[in-house]
Parts: sequence; C-alpha cells; structure tokens
Amino acid sequence: MYEQKTKPSDDSVIEFIEQVDQPRKKEDAYRLLDLFTETTGREAVMWGPSIIGFGKYHYKYASGHEGDAPLVGFSPRKSKISLYVTAENVSKRDEQLSRLGKHTSGKSCIYINKLDDIDPDVLKEMILSTIGFLEKTYPDGIE
Repeated sequence: MYEQKTKPSDDSVIEFIEQVDQPRKKEDAYRLLDLFTETTGREAVMWGPSIIGFGKYHYKYASGHEGDAPLVGFSPRKSKISLYVTAENVSKRDEQLSRLGKHTSGKSCIYINKLDDIDPDVLKEMILSTIGFLEKTYPDGIE
C-alpha cells in the first residue's frame, strides 16, 4: 500500500527557518512566513523535512490514489525558493505569472531567487486563488 512521504509534523517552523544557511534566504523565509500567514489566516506547519504549509486538504483521484497536502506553502531550498501555489486553469495561472516578476515555474510550483524579484501583491492574489480553487475542488476535504 502506498504511504505518503510528505506529511504534516510537529517540527518547529522557526527552527527550520533558523537552519537556513544563507542570510538573505532566511530573511525571505521569515517574510514569506508573515505573508502566507496573513493572507491565509492559517498557522504554518512543517510538511516533511522542508515544506512550510498552510491549511490542509484531502484529495482523492479517480485512480483511487488519495492523500493530504497543504493548501499553499513554500520552501527556502538551497538553490531557489519554491512557492507551492496553483490556479483553476492555465490561462489564469499564466496571467498571474506574467505579473508576478522574475521566476521559473513547474506544474504547481514557482521558483524564485529572492522575494524582492516578485510582486508580493500578485503572490497574495495567487495564494487566495489557490485556496479558492481547492475549496471548490475538494469542498469536504479542507482544513
């Protein structure tokens, strides 16, 4: 049986951020912690060893695969900061990304070098639209 690797833990978010080696990245992590907390109204929780997540939803795919994931989150990784946000559709995501600032992106992850490279108001908008999309998609699985 499949066991989900990335799960919420009782590990300290502050202790995790304090272990970030690069001073600039550590400062950005604290700024992102404030931004995500303020925008979501939810407490930060460590997911796995390196993701700071906010809220939680339970997903179940048609294949039967199911699990839990944070609604939104971020991780101050060694090379770049990962932002875990998504959008209801590709055109909305593309439009938001066009206004975000300097970044690269994957399917549900955005990578930035530093927080000053992006527009925090657009990130807030993306956080809220991600939560709205997930609340609509998984109405019974949101915490």
